[in-house]
Amino acid sequence: MLGSTHGTLTTDFRARVVACGEQPAPGAVHGRAAGEGDLDVSGRPLYADVPDLDRFFRPESVAVVGASDAEGRPNTGITRQLIDWAQRVGARIHPVHPTRESVFGLPCVPSVSDLPEQVDLAVLLVGDPLPVIEELAEAKVKFAVAFASGFAETGEQGAAAQDRLATAVKRSGLRLLGPNTNLNAFEKFRDDLDGPAIALITQSGHQGRPVFTLQELGVRLSHWAPTGNEADLETADFISYFAERPEVGAIACYVEGLKDGRSFLLAADRAARAGVPVVAVKVGRTEAGARMAASHTGKLTGADDVVDAAMRQYGVIRVDGLDELQDTAALLARARKPLADGVVVYSISGGTGAHFSDLATAAGLHLPTLSPAKQDQLHEWIPAYLNVANPVDNGGHPVGDWRGRKIIDAILADPSVGVLICPITGPFPPMSDKLAQDLVDAAEQSDKLVCVVWGSPLGTEAAYRETLLGSDRVATFRTFANCIGAVRAYLSHHRFTTGYRSPFDEAPRVPSPSFRKAQALMRPGQQLSEHAAKQLLRAYGIRVPREQLVTSAAAAVRAAGLVGYPVVMKASGARLAHKTELGLVKVGLTSASQIRDAYRELTDVARYEGVDLDGILVCQMVERGVEMVVGVSHDSLFGPTVTVGLGGVLVEVLGDSAVRVPPFGEQQARDMLGELRGRALLDGVRGGPPLDVDALVEVVLRVQRMALELGDELAELDINPIMVLPRGQGAVALDALAICR
Repeated sequence: MLGSTHGTLTTDFRARVVACGEQPAPGAVHGRAAGEGDLDVSGRPLYADVPDLDRFFRPESVAVVGASDAEGRPNTGITRQLIDWAQRVGARIHPVHPTRESVFGLPCVPSVSDLPEQVDLAVLLVGDPLPVIEELAEAKVKFAVAFASGFAETGEQGAAAQDRLATAVKRSGLRLLGPNTNLNAFEKFRDDLDGPAIALITQSGHQGRPVFTLQELGVRLSHWAPTGNEADLETADFISYFAERPEVGAIACYVEGLKDGRSFLLAADRAARAGVPVVAVKVGRTEAGARMAASHTGKLTGADDVVDAAMRQYGVIRVDGLDELQDTAALLARARKPLADGVVVYSISGGTGAHFSDLATAAGLHLPTLSPAKQDQLHEWIPAYLNVANPVDNGGHPVGDWRGRKIIDAILADPSVGVLICPITGPFPPMSDKLAQDLVDAAEQSDKLVCVVWGSPLGTEAAYRETLLGSDRVATFRTFANCIGAVRAYLSHHRFTTGYRSPFDEAPRVPSPSFRKAQALMRPGQQLSEHAAKQLLRAYGIRVPREQLVTSAAAAVRAAGLVGYPVVMKASGARLAHKTELGLVKVGLTSASQIRDAYRELTDVARYEGVDLDGILVCQMVERGVEMVVGVSHDSLFGPTVTVGLGGVLVEVLGDSAVRVPPFGEQQARDMLGELRGRALLDGVRGGPPLDVDALVEVVLRVQRMALELGDELAELDINPIMVLPRGQGAVALDALAICR
């Protein structure tokens, strides 16, 4: 049973960067990265540290602090479960309690300092774990688990208590799971299942139950990490660890909030290097969800569009429901690498096939038309009046005899086909029994993925419970949507990881010459004038119009002659934004008299509005392009982010933008453009020429370099509009706003 019941810089830009004296950083190898511990230009790590959690999950000795065998006490049930678990994993267990000589017949010591040996893991069944941490450190305990609640999930006082706990843990040198965690790490896992396993990470234990119960359907689970409030060990630590475990085929996560965005991306990057898929439910898509997440674990949820983009950048497959989590993780854990990306829909009903094909195509799956020769072959067993181009409609009767297996084998033999999906909308014995068995038998003989959607609401039929769920080569689903989503994730994951090269490998380690120039232009705590902001862009090689800053009408006339008519005149000031709304922009000026009149009007409006100016900009007028916006902002979780979208005065109304977290490469920059609803504008519309997409991509990458190097010094950058000109003519930043931190 496979399923459950439910880049780099552009070439020219890189050449110029190297010519300026910046050498590309050495690449990292798969697995444990070469140069581990390296920092990027902003001082942030480039590779994830992988904690050695072997002794956490498989300790040789365990101390239970606060152990009890008194009837009716909560700690009694927990102690009993821990004793049973220790026996299963072969660990020695030592109860710790100040007033008991024994617990469940095991010798009990009064304190951690009295333990008869150095233990690997201490489970803290005490209301306040803080006083115990120092004792554990002195006893050289490697790991601890704190079940206690009442920390960051409860508000400011609890958050302060959690900070004190985290500080004590960091000082102690041990690693802590929790607080506000539970017993999920000590569950009983089935040891009679084979094949790649799912490793599970959850911040809310109950939300992991659907994935845990996959074991009852034959899907192997290897670990469960209930991270709780993550005062120390966090989701990222477990992703990094699980990505290097040979038995782990996929990592399933339920995430309420990320402790540190950078750590999460480094962990996701390590999983991508290893080819291990990460499937995650991340709550906080809505304000209500974000509030609930904060109240439960006290974490920042981050702006959801940034979280979503960051996950896509590093191949994390984000799903919404727990049923999707289990179906997608189960498929990705166990399915072999696809041999082709073509999907064929095979059904006994033309209506079912058409319906499923519509949904699959809309979801982005590739349903190739089978070749005429393949269609002729299928018509040997399927009546000629039925469609077999894809979807394949067999009309029903062939599944009941020897023809059924012939049809399935013929489809799977097609080199364009990587996945066969058979939706069975309801049981119709004996035909459905024969069809299910044929699909299982064919899957056993093929390296290609076979998926079945069993649509019966009962789920008690032998064809489903025994035949389909009894197979470890067929992926079985209960809904069309979950099947389509899982198959899309399966194909996308393998495309993403094939030839994967981490953006962190090429992140800048040393500042560029541009950085030195830019630093001299920064004004801490101030907004730069447009003129100063454009100087910042020039420092990073971003093209701006010919322009001059003037402080008199006569100088404006001279500047217009040098810049070349027609010109644009704009007020320029350190605290000036949204100039158009204030009437502080004049366009299409073609004579000296217009220049003088415009200068007087602009200065009069500025004086009336109380705006301090550093002068008036006389700018080259740039036309014949599409207005875009490129910017930098700071996310509370991930730090600097880069945005690109349709620009101009309607940028807020259009809301058509895409975001990425640096570092990222050329392909990710192009992918950002591909996400825009208005992407077709760049290809030329209504007879217009195609525009210089390469130049826009280069601007995005240069802005990213600026964001990485200036880091927190640059609070915000808004290049709006940047005019993208016809192909080969580049892109010009017509206006810019920069705010220094």
